[in-house]
Amino acid sequence: MRLLVIAIGRLKNGPERDLAARYRERAVALGRSLGVTACDLTEIPESRARRAADRVTEEATAILALVPADAALIACDERGRSDWPSERIADRIGAWRDAGRSSLVLVVGGADGLHESLRARADHILAFGAATLPHGLVRVLALEQVYRALTILAGHPYHRGDPDA
Repeated sequence: MRLLVIAIGRLKNGPERDLAARYRERAVALGRSLGVTACDLTEIPESRARRAADRVTEEATAILALVPADAALIACDERGRSDWPSERIADRIGAWRDAGRSSLVLVVGGADGLHESLRARADHILAFGAATLPHGLVRVLALEQVYRALTILAGHPYHRGDPDA
């Protein structure tokens, strides 16, 4: 399974970009032993359309063009479910991998959110709580959860969550 994070906008050099790169590199290194062949990050420029509706439509078109047909897709969206613990995310990723899904794609939208076509295509819509977070931080959180899920699947001690979960 190939992991792909698609994000609207480009992170500037700084701590968010460094932390995102660190979690991506860790996921790549650990993933090899778990049948995960890559963890790629694709940044799509923000749409310059005047209307928000046009921006999210253009961004969704660009994102969906990169999503393989048989990929599992997790959309990071503030209107998603925030009740999935890391163990459940890991279980889903493991199940998708074991079912032969070629890719897992995590999508982080732009400032105007995600178009309904992306939400409809998603296998899961994930929120990182009720607070509104900057997109750079959501990207870091998405990559951290990918890495954490892989550590859970590998039985690695990085994750010290509820042993009864």
